[in-house]
Amino acid sequence: MKKLLLLLVSSILLFGAQPKFLMPEEAFKPAAKLNDKMQIEATIELGKDIYLYEDALKFEIKNQSGIRIKDVKKPKSVEHHGDMVYLESPIFSISLEKETEVNGLVSVEFELSYQGCSEQGLCYEPYTETFVFEVDSAKLADSLSKEKSGKEKIEVNIEVKKELSESDSIADTIKEGSIALVLLTFLGFGLLLALTPCTFPMIPIISGIIISQGEGITTKRAFMLSLVYVLAMAVAYTIAGVLAGLFGSNLQAALQAPWAIYTFSAIFVALAFSMFGFYELKLPDSFVSKISSNHHTNRGGYIGVAVMGFLSALIVGPCVAAPLAGALVYIGQTGDALLGGAALFAMSMGMGVPLILVGVSAGKFMPKPGAWMTMVSAIFGVMMLGVAIWMLERVLDSYIIMLLYSILGIGFAVYFGAFEKDAHTFRKSTAIIVFIYSVSLFIGVLGGSNSMTKPLEFLKPSISISSDAALSSHLKFEKITSIKELDKILEANRCKKIMLDFSAEWCAVCKELDKKTFSNEAVKEKLGEYVLIQADVTQNSKEQKELSKKYGVFGPPVLIFFDKELHVIESKTIVGFIEPENFLEHLSSI
Repeated sequence: MKKLLLLLVSSILLFGAQPKFLMPEEAFKPAAKLNDKMQIEATIELGKDIYLYEDALKFEIKNQSGIRIKDVKKPKSVEHHGDMVYLESPIFSISLEKETEVNGLVSVEFELSYQGCSEQGLCYEPYTETFVFEVDSAKLADSLSKEKSGKEKIEVNIEVKKELSESDSIADTIKEGSIALVLLTFLGFGLLLALTPCTFPMIPIISGIIISQGEGITTKRAFMLSLVYVLAMAVAYTIAGVLAGLFGSNLQAALQAPWAIYTFSAIFVALAFSMFGFYELKLPDSFVSKISSNHHTNRGGYIGVAVMGFLSALIVGPCVAAPLAGALVYIGQTGDALLGGAALFAMSMGMGVPLILVGVSAGKFMPKPGAWMTMVSAIFGVMMLGVAIWMLERVLDSYIIMLLYSILGIGFAVYFGAFEKDAHTFRKSTAIIVFIYSVSLFIGVLGGSNSMTKPLEFLKPSISISSDAALSSHLKFEKITSIKELDKILEANRCKKIMLDFSAEWCAVCKELDKKTFSNEAVKEKLGEYVLIQADVTQNSKEQKELSKKYGVFGPPVLIFFDKELHVIESKTIVGFIEPENFLEHLSSI
């Protein structure tokens, strides 16, 4: 009733003395943010002579996200004209909790409703502001456990710390460690990741770039070209990582679309034919003359190398490992793109150190002009074609890939002198070996084989076995591409152990995991206790993005384990490749 009277009085005053009232956006300035404990800190900054009604305040989670408000901590209100109000800008702390089946990053719509009046006699209408946050549901479990008191609180915190997954542990390292320690740690991670299949395809690329410079290249120029390539690669990784951490989108995965793969493969074919001497790739003469007149003759070459390094990082080597996932989790949780991005940049530079060494050595030990120079250029041209075929593995059938490799190998062997009488013994022997292997690949394709290591296995005497026995030699995964499909399988297998494998056809590490770890007999026997599900995120479709987002997956491979109540065992999540022995030990601990 009092509010209605005040509203009536304010209307009369509007036609009377007409005092200067603040506009609503000046009287109330609501704001809200998500802190690192996954608590919402909301405030309403009040203008001069403005007060806020306590009973008009409402805090709500609107969307069906599985996240709800646990409690709200409010400052003390005061009585004013018979109502409880806030005369100064209040700050509210809203604690959240999750439903048991919620995992990963969850988009939450938080609504803040309020109403207030001016001391000059004007009452404002109710207002509502909506804020959207990406809440890490795993962090909610930590914050809930911390609400216990005394000794129990300490014990729970210690236990949670021990049970963090590898990527979460790395994220905590970034939060708690000094900046120098974080950067050095990620530089070390990068050096270790340089030994993975992610960087192998880049070796012939950087070597080819140096060799293509021709005679007269100095060690200094080889170093600078290699450094530019690696810096561009690091920038690409950093930008893609920060975007993925802040917005939950995987730029590298988006660039695995068939059109991108075909385009980049065509670029490598063009580079290969250039190294074979069919033509020369260079800037227009008019542009080169203009640059030369300004004493910047090398700039064009550096720009081309930088573009190649940037694209190589996004398209050639889209790998996700625990250090990368940890940095992305940190960025997603805190919004600190600066430190997270610096960590990603340091890791990328660590990955690039071996590439710089390869580039410098290619320049330092380049043979003198002559027949050997032509031969070396041709070898790197073949390597470029090999990279192009390797990229096409993500979009073409394995039989076609095997056929392309066989044709490439036969052509290389003939060019390298497999049938030349006067060829050097070592050179001729190498060419003959390549020729024999390539011919066996070709015969294997004709015989229906798709194994690069055993192309002639189909020639073995066939032994009649049952189809069930044949299938038993491989792990059987149920393939899914959406949350709906996954939920259906999970519900049908309640009370069973379940492993979910995020994989993609373009993921080199996924293939290594399949061929080396999942093919291990002891691993297959142990995984027989589990229901095996494979989330195929090859197409990076909307449904696949939603599936990845629900479980906090930034890119494959990621292995997630569920207990018998269909709860994710967060501490047992594996990101990246894992050796069979370590995987067996990991499975035994579940």
